[in-house]
Amino acid sequence: MPIADKFNLLNEMNILRIICGAFFIPHIYAKFMVPEALGFFHAAKFKPAVNWMYFAGVIEVALALALIFGMFTFYAAILAAIHLFVICVAIHRVANGKWLWNIGGYEYPLFWGICCIVVAMHAWKTMH
Repeated sequence: MPIADKFNLLNEMNILRIICGAFFIPHIYAKFMVPEALGFFHAAKFKPAVNWMYFAGVIEVALALALIFGMFTFYAAILAAIHLFVICVAIHRVANGKWLWNIGGYEYPLFWGICCIVVAMHAWKTMH
């Protein structure tokens, strides 16, 4: 598929794929630039927290690039969904089961993970 087709914003699946990747950018920034981000990894009981935080950041860089540029889309979207569902579990631990995102719950990453599954489903259909 030509690169122009991957960025055709008249194709709704391109918009969803790009957004699923682009939403990782603030998370990447926070992991590497916001000192308080490490506190979340400590609170979620990832050990050693600093290693897990940087590992998550590296994964998010790879997923963001793959989704934004439409590379290995099926695999990137599946891995992104798994990554986001792990985030949901971690937030559930830290937020004591809160659901609503605006009060610290896991609603947003769950929605985002489901969107990544939709991207993967579409990519699977175009592969076969």
